[in-house]
Amino acid sequence: MNQHGKINYIELPCRDLAATKAFFSEAFGWGFVDYGPDYMAITDAGIDGGFYKSERCARTEQGSALVVLYSNNLEQTLQQVVAAGASVNLAIFSFPGGRRFHFIEPGGNEYAVWSE
Repeated sequence: MNQHGKINYIELPCRDLAATKAFFSEAFGWGFVDYGPDYMAITDAGIDGGFYKSERCARTEQGSALVVLYSNNLEQTLQQVVAAGASVNLAIFSFPGGRRFHFIEPGGNEYAVWSE
């Protein structure tokens, strides 16, 4: 439901739309709707959003916001992410409230996955 003043949609840069689509479909079961050659919307990802074609990417080292996904089984999700083609740039580590790891997906963006 749309709510006034609440985050409603997130758009992310992407160097390779086809590779990003294949990765998130395989690793997390996300769906996509293509809107021409330079944009695709995300479905079944927990929040509405999309990817737009860009030579830039979202990385924390460049000051970007970090999209963090949740997992019921962190080790299994790590294996899925690697099998789907991501590279792990921060191995599993503990932080107050849980554990997490960071990865770079084939489109160039950095994400994290956390668990209690």
